[in-house]
Amino acid sequence: MDFPMFHLDWLNDRFLIAMIAIVHVFINHGLAVGFIPYIAWLEQKGVKMAGPSQITDPAWDEMIYKKMKVAFIITTTIGAMTGVGIWFSAALISPSSIGSLIRVFYFAWFMEWLTFVTEVVLIMIYFLTWKSANATLRGKLRHIRLGWFLSVFSWITMAIIVSILGFMMDPGNWNKHHSLLNGFTNPIYLPQLFFRTPAAMILGGIFGMLLTTIFGKKNSVERSEALKSAARWILGWAPVTLAAAYIYYHAMPEAMRSNMSTAVGTMEFAKYYELLSYIIPGAVSLVVFISIWAWARPGSIRFAFVLVPCLAAFGFLGIFERVREFIRKPYVIGKYMYSNLLREEDYPLYKRDGILKYATYAGSADITETNKLSAGRDVFMLSCSRCHTTNGINSIVTVFEGVYGKGKPLEENSMEAYIPNMHNGRTYMPPFPGNKAELKALVAYIRHLQLSGESLEGAQTTGVMVNPLNNVPAAEALLKEEKNP
Repeated sequence: MDFPMFHLDWLNDRFLIAMIAIVHVFINHGLAVGFIPYIAWLEQKGVKMAGPSQITDPAWDEMIYKKMKVAFIITTTIGAMTGVGIWFSAALISPSSIGSLIRVFYFAWFMEWLTFVTEVVLIMIYFLTWKSANATLRGKLRHIRLGWFLSVFSWITMAIIVSILGFMMDPGNWNKHHSLLNGFTNPIYLPQLFFRTPAAMILGGIFGMLLTTIFGKKNSVERSEALKSAARWILGWAPVTLAAAYIYYHAMPEAMRSNMSTAVGTMEFAKYYELLSYIIPGAVSLVVFISIWAWARPGSIRFAFVLVPCLAAFGFLGIFERVREFIRKPYVIGKYMYSNLLREEDYPLYKRDGILKYATYAGSADITETNKLSAGRDVFMLSCSRCHTTNGINSIVTVFEGVYGKGKPLEENSMEAYIPNMHNGRTYMPPFPGNKAELKALVAYIRHLQLSGESLEGAQTTGVMVNPLNNVPAAEALLKEEKNP
């Protein structure tokens, strides 16, 4: 309500955040949290494999170094850019929610930033000193310890962020006791962290196995042993991941679990939700199968054999993030702020007076026949545009045509009766926040969209218009009233 609304009508605003966030999670979980300890473990193994006159096995160490080089390049380029990209896109798309989260988790985020800076420094030192550390055994052991320290700091950054993600799903008793401690120790925090940690280890292991098929010399002892090591790593973490997934699933509120069928795909996909009971175990089985195969017959493993399970593992991490984002709807912050960025406690006020009256950036708070369409556009921007477009992905026109018949003219009276009650049937949607005049304006605007096919442009294109009730002269007049009642 207090920010100009950035909007990408062809893409869908939340999809922009999702694309950046999922890529970042791939890198954070797969390469930072899961892959770095795997590498430190393998580097340590190289010292144990060394001959009497060697500090480490040179062929083994060179192969592990090449793997680390891939992780270093990806994490310090794409990982860093997507990390900044999440902040940038969230500030554009969802400024009210990110502002609320900062106010609650300011100190925690500050600590996460310090931890992240330490992590960046450690990964730079760890990679860039790899070769020189091989000069002495003492230097090599110090380098290995550095790898384990890096692993710990990588995990801590995830541990702090997971608390915030859990808070967005279920704040617990924070709504009564507004403190950082109550927010941080939300009901979903530990179950989600318990799931993400071993899942990241499996991702690191399967990615490491894939890199072994690239950097390991065919038919070499080092290649076979590295494949076996990756297999042992994955098989060791797999049962922990399955147990953690069970605990995490049952820690989620029932309302979120009921949203899951739609979260995986779309409303159309919901009826096929039961297929997931076969698809997900199939994908998990694929990763376990390739690990057993690599452990039993490492010489027969090829790049193409590992690529499919690796893509499946990272693909299901992407689906997990998609589901986690969706199932908390109709909220962006559970029981506090709806996905349209309006606070639940403010709804009675909006219902009584309308949302336009309290919007800083709106054309007018008074709706007339002359400005009905422009007012409807403002209502749509404020209450619908965070999840819907006009004619792009998740188009509002397409949604209503799906309800009343594709290609059929949308009937305003029917929509006017449906919108105030839509959240009862579609529980992942927040209630309509406005009054009756704004409802009529919104319905007229949606009908206009079907007829015209026009797009909705955001503030980044059209600029801003300050609500006459909330501009500087209005504020000055209000102050004068208070001084001279």
